[in-house]
Amino acid sequence: MASLKDLKNRIDSVKSTQKITKAMQMVAAAKLRRAQEAAEAARPYAERMGKVLAALGAVYDGQENAPVLLGGTGKDQVHLLVVATGERGLAGGFNSSIARLAREHAAKLLSQGKTVKILTVGRKGHDILRRQYPSNIVDTFNFREIKQVGFTQAQQVADKVLEMFNAGEFDVATLYFAKFGSVISQVPTAQQLIPAKLEKAEGEAAADVAAVPYEYEPSEEAIVEDLLPRNIAVQILKALLENSASFYGAQMSAMDNATRNAGEMIGQLQLSYNRQRQAQITKELIEIISGAEAL
Repeated sequence: MASLKDLKNRIDSVKSTQKITKAMQMVAAAKLRRAQEAAEAARPYAERMGKVLAALGAVYDGQENAPVLLGGTGKDQVHLLVVATGERGLAGGFNSSIARLAREHAAKLLSQGKTVKILTVGRKGHDILRRQYPSNIVDTFNFREIKQVGFTQAQQVADKVLEMFNAGEFDVATLYFAKFGSVISQVPTAQQLIPAKLEKAEGEAAADVAAVPYEYEPSEEAIVEDLLPRNIAVQILKALLENSASFYGAQMSAMDNATRNAGEMIGQLQLSYNRQRQAQITKELIEIISGAEAL
């Protein structure tokens, strides 16, 4: 049984931890607001970029001269997994859920005889994946010192992906990140980058697109070839911003749980301390009474 001094020290230690988790929760809540605004502001641009490319890409339907970023290499043997996670931990299952989705996809591809290459964005994802796939990781990006990720960082990742693709190092590229839903909802998501998987308009939306005449300068082909590389950077930027908001949401939730758990532990330790102290006082009183009766 722990002594009164040990219990007192442990209570003080848990109280100190509780102060830290509470402070981290408040910091995450403050950063979440800005990160959420940035993620929500990037969504319309990325979605509209996809719709524009889908409309322009219709020119190449059924044609063999489609840009390789749109039509692909014609092969499906080598896959590049771009796994974007956080730079820090203490965010519940945020990092592990993204890495788990990428691991499951990698295992499935390897079982089919495919070649898998991994490009990690974020220290935590690299640390998790290198335990199981150390030889598959081709490069990693670390933005730990960057306070707020932006288009510059997304462009760096996009340039590396395009450099590898132009060198013929892979056929298909897939991006993994967590889509922000709310403080308690971050959805691990896989999005194909190369070849571009563009959603075509259907129903009334398709009729509206077909009904509006557009004139392009320069040609549609030239615009598509210019927009396709830019679209990769835009989609990566959206993923990084979604990740940032998801990270702070997960961290806020995790630190809130840790703070409440610390409070419960303090209550249990305080109860044990009071009971042991009361038992010790009772024992001393019995000894005094027994001694007085003996005299």
